[in-house]
This record gives sequence, C-alpha cells and structure tokens, in this order.
Amino acid sequence: MTGLRVPEELAERARGILAGRVQPVPARDAATVVILREGPEVYLLRRKSTMAFAAGAYVFPGGSVDPRDTDQAVAWAGPSPAEWGEVFAAEERVARGLVCAAVRETFEESGVLLAGPGPDSVVADTTGDDWEADRLALIDRSLAFADFLAKRGLVLRSDLLKPWAHWITPEVEQRRFDTRFFVAVLPEGQRTRDVGGEADQVAWERPADAVELAREGKIFLMPPTHHTLNELAACDSVEAVLATPREIVMIMPKIVEIDGEWQLVTS
Repeated sequence: MTGLRVPEELAERARGILAGRVQPVPARDAATVVILREGPEVYLLRRKSTMAFAAGAYVFPGGSVDPRDTDQAVAWAGPSPAEWGEVFAAEERVARGLVCAAVRETFEESGVLLAGPGPDSVVADTTGDDWEADRLALIDRSLAFADFLAKRGLVLRSDLLKPWAHWITPEVEQRRFDTRFFVAVLPEGQRTRDVGGEADQVAWERPADAVELAREGKIFLMPPTHHTLNELAACDSVEAVLATPREIVMIMPKIVEIDGEWQLVTS
C-alpha cells in the first residue's frame, strides 16, 4: 500500500485523531458533475489560489448542497429522488438535494443547465444577460434553485445525469465533503463559458491528457479527480462512458504511517 506524502501539519492532525485528542469535522453533502463532449473531453476548472479548499487544483464543477435544495420541491423529470437515494445509499431528502445541487452547481460554474421546458427537452442557450443575472443570484443565494426553475417554467432533467462515484474527504482535513460524482453530456446547443467566481481558468481536456499533465507537474489534481480521469481515460467515446456499468462504493482516503512517513492512501 503506497500513497501520497502529506504535509507535517496533516500528519500531526492525524496523530491527534488517532490519539483521540482531535475530533474530525463533519463532512457536508456535495455534488460534482463531469461534463463530457465528444473526444471524449471533460470540462475542468482551476480553482483560484486564494481558495480555502483545493486551491489551484483542476476540478469538475460542483459544490455543497444548499439546504433549500432538499426542502423545496422542483419540477422533475427522470429517476425520482427515491431512486437516486437507492443508487447513492442516501435518504430520499438527501438524494433530492444532491441531484439539485449537481444541476445547480453545474449551471453556476459552467453555464450548462440540465433542465428544459418539458421532460424530453433541454434549454438550448443560456448565454443572455437575463441568464447571467439568474446565475449570479443563485451563486449569492438570493435566488433558490427551485424558484429559478419555476419562474422560467423549467423541469430538472435528472435522466441526463449518470451516477459515477462517491468520495468523502479524509478525516484529517478541516474542510470535508461527502461528495457524489455524476457524469453528464454537454446538451446540444449549449456551450460552457468562463464564468469566473471560484475559478481563474477553464479547459476542455481529454482525460488521459489531463492525467499526463498532472504526472508532468503542469496541473494539480486532487485524488478523486485524478482517479475519475483515469477511469474515464479507459473509454474511447462519450457513448462508452455512458455505457460503463457503475457500482457506487464509498471511498474515503486515509492518512496512514508507512515506514515512518505519513501518506494519503485510498485503499
């Protein structure tokens, strides 16, 4: 069992947790979405160096569940919250929040919206000033996602999401997320754009190329992102990704001492 060497401050925190002196921070429910287009290529954002969590890392769009994602009903097409709960081993209310967060955060961080006027349609363009105003209102939480969909007469398309993975931030981290990973295809007519906010750069990359850039030290990837890109690199098309069978098993990396050195391992 080998892993990544960790900074001394995390090693010290690991010692504290093992000794019972430090209590792990609870993990917040979160969702992240791998947006795919032909190639296949994935959409990545580089988090600003000033961010408290994963600064400078290339990540997929995503973020924490807003309490309103779980409490407010939204127009819904596709697998129900209960069905998603079975997939992710979560209560129905939590599952609703995860799917809503996946769609909301994807729109906030890329401009891509997995919703449409009906159960068989998708919004074709989200680039106007009015869309941008709504996106900013969602980000500052002055607009709830359910209200955003309702005022535009839109239906959330949960059928456009494919469940992919479940990762929990290691217990030694002071900011922790219980994150479900989804995959979705860029809807026809829509396009991503550099929307700013938490990211200072965006890119479309073939999964294998992104892994190679990380190996060369040209970009930084968190373990879940790196692992996911490695899995996607085995697929030669978007169709192959969507056809890949997935068994969702929770993964929580741990920091362990190996030959006198503290390392982050995933198994």
